[in-house]
Amino acid sequence: RMTTILVAPLMTCPARLIIYTLLIAAFVPARSWFGGLVSLRGLVLMSFYLLGIMTAVVVALALKWSMLRGGPAALLMEMPAYEWPSPRAVALRVVERAWLFVRTAGTVILLVSIVVWAALYYPRPAEVAAPFAARRAALETSLAGMSADNPKRTAVEGELTGLTRKIDAAYQRQSFLARVGRAIEPVVRPLGWDWRIGAAVLASFPQREAVIATLGVIFSDDSPVTDDAATDVSLANRLQRATWEGSDRPLFTLPVALSIMVFYALCAQCVATLAVIRRETGSWRWPAFSFGYLTALAYVGALITYQLGSWLAG
Repeated sequence: RMTTILVAPLMTCPARLIIYTLLIAAFVPARSWFGGLVSLRGLVLMSFYLLGIMTAVVVALALKWSMLRGGPAALLMEMPAYEWPSPRAVALRVVERAWLFVRTAGTVILLVSIVVWAALYYPRPAEVAAPFAARRAALETSLAGMSADNPKRTAVEGELTGLTRKIDAAYQRQSFLARVGRAIEPVVRPLGWDWRIGAAVLASFPQREAVIATLGVIFSDDSPVTDDAATDVSLANRLQRATWEGSDRPLFTLPVALSIMVFYALCAQCVATLAVIRRETGSWRWPAFSFGYLTALAYVGALITYQLGSWLAG
């Protein structure tokens, strides 16, 4: 039971799929074979499923041979007669388990989410928005004087939205979380990451999929948002255009994208998982151990992936 609890976070979850989908679509070439029946992107996605499964098997064996060593336990189970479950019993059971999750794991998730949000939002010094104030006021004044059917209204609204996005990005770049990201940059640079990727990974601790929203704000585009899908810049395109600060060298490459995906395939970057482990084991020792060994495993895996990928690409 303990072995199962400790390796369960390695199984691919829907939150990981969101990250895989974005990075695979942006950086893995669209190649296919056998008349399109087999695609490179599909093989890459499947490989991350297999990576989690095979790593779980190896870790489970290592745990059984080391700290969780013990003889085989006899299992005696009496199978009850099959009956259709009562709808009332099913409903009560669902409510009971849902409330138990909210009361135990949910409180931890809420607390960590608030802390991460605050770290990404504060501080809010006025001087950050000062360079944009004049243009923003001009756009708001122009928009207030336009009728709803004015053909220029869409362009002005798009520019105002883009300007607001730039202001949000400027605030986020000097937030507490961004400062922590700069502090850990020497640690994540061997993975091919800069402080922006590191900060996004930290922000995704409550929920893995939060990394997408954080990347969207940190790598916000300077161009206005329009109703034309052909001219609106997607997050994937923004990541493809991102460069190292002070350099024209691309930040996101195929080895970098693979290292990020390997990290998320192996890490326990989800407070809900840790909260459930705490509930099942009745101790914070096992969630701490799970987080520690999975983070170390993810770091080593991402390091090997990036360094090997860069060597092969070079």
